Amino acid sequence: MEQPAETPQSAPAKKKALPAQPVSVPIKTITGLPELFANGLKEMYWAENHLVKSIPKIINAAGSAQLKQALTNHQQVTKQHAVQLENAIKLLDENIEAKRCDACKGLVMSGEHVIENTFLNTEARDFGIIISALKVENFEISSYTGLIKLAQTLGKNEVADLLQKNLTDETETANQLIALSKR
Repeated sequence: MEQPAETPQSAPAKKKALPAQPVSVPIKTITGLPELFANGLKEMYWAENHLVKSIPKIINAAGSAQLKQALTNHQQVTKQHAVQLENAIKLLDENIEAKRCDACKGLVMSGEHVIENTFLNTEARDFGIIISALKVENFEISSYTGLIKLAQTLGKNEVADLLQKNLTDETETANQLIALSKR
């Protein structure tokens, strides 16, 4: 007896193999808290500059006028955060250089996927943008909180004060995004 030909709907589902995880090879090993601190500042400097470049795409993708305005305002604040980080790095007598922040890069990519997979001017897209932005804000809040504690541990109180300004802004932005998500 002849078997019917398999159709895509009747074919057994094949399990997809998980992609190989990238291996991060440190350029040099961090040997102490001061080096860890400087490295963290330089990663956040990269992150803030990356966000400045990424936010316009998100603004263009948003449908709600309120969301567009909140993102526009935050882009200006984010530019100031990069300046604050430059000042913090200078206070440590370090070179102002950005070190790629893989966490931020991944969060931005996740937000881009939301935009690519939703329709313009829909509630789904705007909520997706809010959720993605909250992920970024919470990453920044966590990062600044840790860096402030490390600055205080190292007796770098002037740097801690600069970072506290960024943390306060990030917390305010997260609260604004939460308010926008309420109907």
